[in-house]
Amino acid sequence: MEDSKMKKHVTVVGAIQIGVGSLGLLISLGAYILLSKLLEFIPKEDMPTFVVNFLSYLFKVLPIVIGILSLMGLVGGIALLSYKPWSRIIVIIVAALSCLNIPIGTLIGVYTIWVLMQDDTIKLFKKE
Repeated sequence: MEDSKMKKHVTVVGAIQIGVGSLGLLISLGAYILLSKLLEFIPKEDMPTFVVNFLSYLFKVLPIVIGILSLMGLVGGIALLSYKPWSRIIVIIVAALSCLNIPIGTLIGVYTIWVLMQDDTIKLFKKE
């Protein structure tokens, strides 16, 4: 009976990770395009060179990092629905990092970690 209950939780976590990962990919793509265009409008002659270089680096790297984490969540969520043992670890890592995204990311991260760290859930992934 408990096995079935944890399967439902794992399905919910997988669906959440797929949804959040997909949304994150779209947001990171939009942020990359928007920030690249915004960089063109910054008056570079009024700022020190290191500030311009830092902003240029930040505006390119931040959306890429968000995109990579979102892709990890998306792939992990899809594999989680198939009960792949490696997906549990990836989703736990993504969930731990999403806890920094207060308040929604924290709620999703804590719930995900709670589900994936249960003994019954671990048994589900060891069966395959």
